[in-house]
Amino acid sequence: MTLDNQDHPPTTTQDPRDNFALGEPIEAIALQGAIEAILMVAEVPLSIIHLATSLDMPVTDVREAVLAVKADFDGTNGSRPRGFELREVGGGWRVFVREDYEWAVREFISNENPTKLSQAALETLAVIAYRQPIARGQIASIRGVNVDTVVRTLLTRGLITEVFTDSETGAINYGTTETFLETLGINALDDLPLISPYLPDVDSEFGSDSSAGI
Repeated sequence: MTLDNQDHPPTTTQDPRDNFALGEPIEAIALQGAIEAILMVAEVPLSIIHLATSLDMPVTDVREAVLAVKADFDGTNGSRPRGFELREVGGGWRVFVREDYEWAVREFISNENPTKLSQAALETLAVIAYRQPIARGQIASIRGVNVDTVVRTLLTRGLITEVFTDSETGAINYGTTETFLETLGINALDDLPLISPYLPDVDSEFGSDSSAGI
């Protein structure tokens, strides 16, 4: 027996935004999912207004959805808290590893990334170590190249961390971690070797105001 394809037209995948384009309101659960997806891939904190503008949604609806996502991550509905959490930092919202599970991430990193750092990563790490706290743009200015990938690598290795976010520019400032000190076998940044003898002149980007042994 054969089937008549005309009686069974091929199915198509519907874009979930189709209904929204027709003017129908986005259900709260769908809006929460959209915001969760955006925050999962965002590399910088996103403000409520930024999210509302991106999704073309009312600010009040987006604020409620963000708080609902945070509550879901925290397990306030009776479920187990997730291994990550939603924090409001620097005037925006961003997903972070929950503090209770940072140990697991460190273990994963140490076991999954045994390879040596590249020359570019070592140079970037040196800039951060001697000039911290320092923003990504400043690092790129000193090195003369884009450092986005290298900074992500150093973050993944646990050698640097986000210290604070500038309230005016939104730029994230980075600093070294305890793992960095342990890797170098030193107790404090003051134990870093002097780099003054290696500088071309005293007016270089590694000015004498650095906090680490210049």
